Amino acid sequence: MATKSRTRPDSEQKSVTADRAARLYRLVQFLGSGPKTREALRRKLKLDTRGFYRDLEFLRAAGITVNLDRQRYVLHDNLKKSLHNLPFPDPNLTLGEVAQLAKGRTRAHRKLKQLLARIIG
Repeated sequence: MATKSRTRPDSEQKSVTADRAARLYRLVQFLGSGPKTREALRRKLKLDTRGFYRDLEFLRAAGITVNLDRQRYVLHDNLKKSLHNLPFPDPNLTLGEVAQLAKGRTRAHRKLKQLLARIIG
């Protein structure tokens, strides 16, 4: 039986705050270093169980596949691709798109660089 995909089209993705974008970035980075238990992820991100599952669902809706294998969460795609697909604090941009847009020298580019630095840390 085929399962229905929960990934939303780009136009339907929810917007994300800068703080949440930073937390999602840390979550993907941590998963990129290898499989992790739910408790390890919750402690690292200082989340309760409900918040953890909300972030996990948000990642999946953004097209970032995180699987559960032997009670450990595993990032399905490579880290670079997953980070590129992270949503940015604008409902129509991904982290990768913002990184590309921030390469210029204008005031707008500097502003994007500052926002990106705030998320990436």
